[in-house]
Amino acid sequence: MLEVGCGRGALAVAVSRLGYQVDAIDPDAPAGAIFRAVSLEEFSDPGPFDAVLANLSLHHIPDLGGALAKIRQLLRPGGRLIVNELAWDRLDEPTARWYVEQLAATHPGAPSSVERCLYKWAADHAGMHTSAAMRSELDQHFEERFFVWMPQLNRELGKAIDDRAELALIEAGEIQATGFRYVGERPAAPSGG
Repeated sequence: MLEVGCGRGALAVAVSRLGYQVDAIDPDAPAGAIFRAVSLEEFSDPGPFDAVLANLSLHHIPDLGGALAKIRQLLRPGGRLIVNELAWDRLDEPTARWYVEQLAATHPGAPSSVERCLYKWAADHAGMHTSAAMRSELDQHFEERFFVWMPQLNRELGKAIDDRAELALIEAGEIQATGFRYVGERPAAPSGG
């Protein structure tokens, strides 16, 4: 397995402890045998990998199409890309209102204006890929095998709330999901002729 954008490496270490061979890359990767301090663009291992994991990293990559083409090349035919991503562009007014209410309850002194929240959220994520852009690029490189909208604001709140409460509101249509999970498969090479 290859983890792209491993951050501090907790997930890569956990997967490695399960007995899987793991390579984890990030420009700021920690020291260790499974880690390499490189970006995806600089990564030179030819693979093939059975799976590539991208956890909250794709929305940061400037050349998303190029990155996904490289990931596709690194996967064996039939290999899977597993994505957990931020859908920051889905924070609408009702979702921001709920988020601000949770902030006020869990972080005393936090701003309580929905308008300020929406403005700051957009400014903090300016230049990052939207969920629609990511899904479009994913569809160009992989065959979708799984997709689901997921709660993400609980992570923004430092997990101060139970993500099941956020999920229930998403499922009821009261707020938008601001995250998604996706699994795509590298198509098998076409048979020659």
